[in-house]
Amino acid sequence: MSFVIYGATLAWLLPKLHRARRTMWALGTAFAVTGLIDVGFIAVQAARGTYSHFNVNTDAFNQIGQVVFSSGVVGLFGASLLIAVMLLFQRVGDTALTWALRAGIGLSVIGMALASFIRGWSATGPRTAEDAYGNPVTLLGQHGVGAPDGDGMPVTNWSTVGGDLRVPHFIGLHSIQVFVLAVLLLTALAARVGWLRGERVRARLTGVVILGYTALFAITTWQAMRGQSLVHPDAATWTALAVTAVVTALPAALVISAARRSEAAPAGDGHPPGAPPREPVGSLSRDHTAAR
Repeated sequence: MSFVIYGATLAWLLPKLHRARRTMWALGTAFAVTGLIDVGFIAVQAARGTYSHFNVNTDAFNQIGQVVFSSGVVGLFGASLLIAVMLLFQRVGDTALTWALRAGIGLSVIGMALASFIRGWSATGPRTAEDAYGNPVTLLGQHGVGAPDGDGMPVTNWSTVGGDLRVPHFIGLHSIQVFVLAVLLLTALAARVGWLRGERVRARLTGVVILGYTALFAITTWQAMRGQSLVHPDAATWTALAVTAVVTALPAALVISAARRSEAAPAGDGHPPGAPPREPVGSLSRDHTAAR
């Protein structure tokens, strides 16, 4: 599901880029092909009743599949990284949307990179598990930190007893959708809320969303690497979340307050209040006309 959502986002984004269209098309095609191969391998392994991730069994199909699978991960990361770099030199829509896309694809790439460190951070040596048919499977690495995989939440299967790097991986991967939705929401509200009609105001509020979401990504990464479950935060995690809430809310309040004051201020003609109106340049005053 994550691949489908992310791929659909790239399919929407790439046609909007005006520079290096052929390169962007090639990168998008590479992402789609490698993604389909990876998802296909996961589906085949599931159909075989065995593990796709961390499986180091020595049968020929698994060994070849793991090489292809690992290469596909590198291809997905590489294509996304190049798209992120090229986005730095292009403007897409207004300032808010450009910021959202640049920050979103950048954080998505970091989220992908984090996935490549899951084995290194969480590995505890080879272990043996059983496949769907009771056959032994040797696994090297795991998603969990400080606890073996298992005891997961419904739907996501994220660990409830230890750290799980899939949490920040998910948050980072889908940041681009969150940021773009924030821009679309601000744009829709601008039709009814006058102080949101300024492009600069919407861009600044989008920056606040990016700030808060990036902090959330950092906190969940830190939490997972300490072997702590998402649903069992300690005092340090709660403190970090509270600081993030304050640091995010304060600039948002300042932006909104300034925008409202700007909307309420009368559009004067530039002369001090109480001063008589200025005569048009080149015109004669009434007194001078009467004297003549």
